[in-house]
Amino acid sequence: MPLMRRLWLIDASYIHANNLALLGSQRRIDYLRLRELIERKLGPLWRSYFLNSAQDEPNDGRDRFHNWLQTAAPHGPNLIVKLYGLKSERVRNAWCTDCGCKVDLRCPHGNGSHRLFNQRQMGVDVGLASLALIHRDRYDSLVLSSGDGDLLDAIEHLSEYGKRIELAVFSTGVATDLQARSDRVLWLDDHLPALTGEDDPAASTH
Repeated sequence: MPLMRRLWLIDASYIHANNLALLGSQRRIDYLRLRELIERKLGPLWRSYFLNSAQDEPNDGRDRFHNWLQTAAPHGPNLIVKLYGLKSERVRNAWCTDCGCKVDLRCPHGNGSHRLFNQRQMGVDVGLASLALIHRDRYDSLVLSSGDGDLLDAIEHLSEYGKRIELAVFSTGVATDLQARSDRVLWLDDHLPALTGEDDPAASTH
């Protein structure tokens, strides 16, 4: 039986958000350990992409991290890094799902005169879908580390095209529509000590 070729696509903001929620800011998931876990549980990876949004300003720490992500094994996780911009949007209010009403947003230091902006990533979901479709004749299984329900149309198309869909995700923040269409789910919550190096006190994470 021929070896299955797997394409792994990572939404970095999804991993980061769950990292903060589950581990706080002092402990981080190690992407080399994450790759090793996926290959151990699901099988060898043919190619892997790390998609993220970043500000244009120089950042030495971020650049070093991205360079390490692209480093080949066994020294790094061998990920292709693709970066997208951030979009700033003016915000004046937010929707409270508990009260069912809009609430005004104010900076506590501005007496109502400060302008508030929110930054959101641009293009990552489109990039994930595009990579999955562009390479569709070169892999057998798509391994997705994202919970974005906006990917549903692409996932359905690939599934109908005969591709296996595997999720490497956390138990929160992943659309149930994606879960229902997957052939297999690797729940990362169950492997946090291995992903952070806590099962190996001598190991250092990035």
